Amino acid sequence: MEYPKSEPLISKRLMAGGAVLLAVGLLLDLHSLPSFLSKKSSGEPCQEVVQSQAKLSRQQLARLLTVPEGGKKQKVQEILKDPYCKLADLQVRVGATAQREAYPLEFEPQTWLVILYEGEQYAGYRFNIR
Repeated sequence: MEYPKSEPLISKRLMAGGAVLLAVGLLLDLHSLPSFLSKKSSGEPCQEVVQSQAKLSRQQLARLLTVPEGGKKQKVQEILKDPYCKLADLQVRVGATAQREAYPLEFEPQTWLVILYEGEQYAGYRFNIR
């Protein structure tokens, strides 16, 4: 008895089901590991308030996501404008001091976007829950 057409169908269904389970598992895992997505900021007070009324809109956030890491700092600053505040510099890797700027999200005030710069280069971002 041969079932040549049903085997590929079953394997495709198994692959699709496995992919869905994997995606759900990853989502649940990420929610249980808040340190992966953000770092609590209780130990990270602002060093200097730049613009106390600054808030980051969804549109600004969407535009920021189009700027590649390693892009120009000036490009990011044109999109985001003045930050709420500057955080303490850090040493991310040996010999490179990074500057950080923080922006509260307009649509989620407890969540802040922290931008990282190394010199005149945009080095990345992370979300910070306050």
